[in-house]
Amino acid sequence: MTRTKEQPASGLGTWGAIVLALLLVAGCASAPSVPSPAARAELASTGKLRAGLILSNQVLVTKDPGTGELRGVTINLGRALAQRLGVPLETVGYANPAALVKSFGANEWDIAFLAFDAARAQEVDFSPPYMEVDNTYLVTEKSSVGTVELADQVGVTIAVPERSAPDLFLSRNLKSAKVMRVPGGADAAIEVLKSGEADAYAENAHMLSLYADRLPGARVLEGHYTVIQHAIATPKGKMAASEYIKAFVQEAKADGTVAEAIWAGGLRRTRVAPTSPMK
Repeated sequence: MTRTKEQPASGLGTWGAIVLALLLVAGCASAPSVPSPAARAELASTGKLRAGLILSNQVLVTKDPGTGELRGVTINLGRALAQRLGVPLETVGYANPAALVKSFGANEWDIAFLAFDAARAQEVDFSPPYMEVDNTYLVTEKSSVGTVELADQVGVTIAVPERSAPDLFLSRNLKSAKVMRVPGGADAAIEVLKSGEADAYAENAHMLSLYADRLPGARVLEGHYTVIQHAIATPKGKMAASEYIKAFVQEAKADGTVAEAIWAGGLRRTRVAPTSPMK
């Protein structure tokens, strides 16, 4: 868009004109982008915004034990997006990462909240990351794994939630330790450590801290083996939806929506992802 340079109004002076210009820029920057008709049609083809959620990942979503109401970063972002589209939010829950990944191409959701991964990006389109989470290990008192750096050793077994971000990363990067795939969630993590089948359990640090509370003597290791970036996915082929979601995520980071949701959820070792250039 071509902009014309105008003279400051009489009486404002040079500094007044600069202040006015800065205020106008700030106002434009804070105004949310409006979805195009094409984006609205692709994101709410059923008259609702259907959001796919991984229910086993409490960094992304939690359920109130009394009311059953879903809460968390993904709910906040989903509601904000639905409000922009002028449609209700419909949550589509999946028990674990593997279940959500299996739904790719099934037209069960319009957006999905999950960790970015290059392999997944072959099947869905990702927004820029909105949140970063440290991933580390949970170990018991009897574990031979004392630090993150010493985990990749011959004879060490590391359990991971099947088809999760830890599974994808460690399956590619571990050179000596063995990967054991189990269903996601606290029960599976605690059982595999209590039984001694695994020497460590790999997940995000926040969830591991919750598991540690249920396993006497367990501890979450300092440091991380990777930092997982969480993003919003859209089905392949929906270009208008993908482009709008990219802009939405950048704005949600800039206006404090993501930071507020992280703080409200009490998420540990979790932060807003750095703003990345639009592609």
